[in-house]
Amino acid sequence: MVGWSRLLLPAAQFAKNRAVLLTPATRNALQQQLRRMGGDHEHHHMTIKPSRFQWDKFKDLMHFYVMIGVLPITALVLYANIFVGPSQLAEIPEGYEPKHWEYEKNPISRFIARYILTSQQQEYEKALHNIFEENEKAQLRLLEEEIRKKMSERNDYQAYYYRPSVAKYHRISKEAADELEALRGD
Repeated sequence: MVGWSRLLLPAAQFAKNRAVLLTPATRNALQQQLRRMGGDHEHHHMTIKPSRFQWDKFKDLMHFYVMIGVLPITALVLYANIFVGPSQLAEIPEGYEPKHWEYEKNPISRFIARYILTSQQQEYEKALHNIFEENEKAQLRLLEEEIRKKMSERNDYQAYYYRPSVAKYHRISKEAADELEALRGD
């Protein structure tokens, strides 16, 4: 019983304050929401209300995009399904290899497979190419590592790239240093 009285409390509060809402001052405030037009005639008035600009703009844009996008696509789908229809199975002539889009049943699926998507063979070859590229990179990394090891073994000049002009002068200066060391006899 206590629960029901708790639920009815807001209604009782509203009924208690209802008399305040119907006072003449409140009625005047409500009447001020009307804009009197036309002088002394009482039937010309405009009710002042919040703006509906955002709602109207949303509805206009929704109708616009429906007309631009949804209706033409619906018409195209209906045309393809009514007048063209699904494909029929038939014998493949001798020596003819069907294209990948000819296996699709629906005309829209055939169009998408032919002009938008790539075939499974192309996807497979692209995957093979990616594997080949990664393999080439791995082989180059192994070769670079081997070159670095050889350069550290032989105490060669420290660089993992090749610049002929710098390497040439480095070899000449190394040979000159070796000759001077042989002459000195240290």
